[in-house]
Amino acid sequence: MKSLADAQAWCQQQLADSESPAADSRALLCFVLQKNRTYLMTWPERRLTEQQWQKLQQLVARRQQGHPVAHLTGEREFWSLPLAVNDSTLIPRPDTETLVEAALSLELPDDARVLDVGTGTGAIALALKSERPAWQITALDKQPAAVALAQHNAARLALPIQVLQSHWFDALPNTAGFDLIVSNPPYIDAHDPHLQQGDVRFEPHSALIAEQQGLADIAHIIEQGRYYLREHGWLLLEQGWQQAPAVVELLTEKGYKHINRWTDYGNVERVTGGQKAS
Repeated sequence: MKSLADAQAWCQQQLADSESPAADSRALLCFVLQKNRTYLMTWPERRLTEQQWQKLQQLVARRQQGHPVAHLTGEREFWSLPLAVNDSTLIPRPDTETLVEAALSLELPDDARVLDVGTGTGAIALALKSERPAWQITALDKQPAAVALAQHNAARLALPIQVLQSHWFDALPNTAGFDLIVSNPPYIDAHDPHLQQGDVRFEPHSALIAEQQGLADIAHIIEQGRYYLREHGWLLLEQGWQQAPAVVELLTEKGYKHINRWTDYGNVERVTGGQKAS
């Protein structure tokens, strides 16, 4: 049987056409071995069993077909949190950590009430809870499978948040008053060619696509969010790489103040937010 070093080299050769062959290879090999990356570096001479080698070959073949690594392993790290993932919702991405950073940069009460709209895996809500344990965080998603997944991640990580099934704000009482609303809503135009490329081919388009050139859901959250924010509460939204000016315009039209933009790791304006006017 192959050594770990040889197996990793084989994986990288087989996955040479993927966006990140080295990272994909390490993730799949660690999953097969049920070990971490340190183990690969410490014991490169150790050999796979026949069963492990067969399983690795099967996973590599599925990755070659385009299946996301996160779906193959059932897990994706976000904000250093190991999140369970499945095909019911989006795979958390590093760019979305910008939304977490933006939220943590705001001056909010120690016991702030926070709402995550369209939570998916629960990534944003759980990242915030891990940094601000006293925050009271509610997460919403309209898909029952996503709600179950977010609840599973919350329990698994021992990060207590409330997760509700809700189409946008429908499950909330009109009296709900939040200090902060965050959302990574669908914001891709239905005709965007990127929908036929990479991991998004295997993710639910309902979590990706929005009408009006990708701005319909953002506009809805900006409009309705005002009624669920406390005075001087903040709304933060992730958006597409060219949408920041349009989101600023929408926030301005609805009376938000102190509008700001935050850039992601690729220097793209990824998050835009504003404060509810008094």
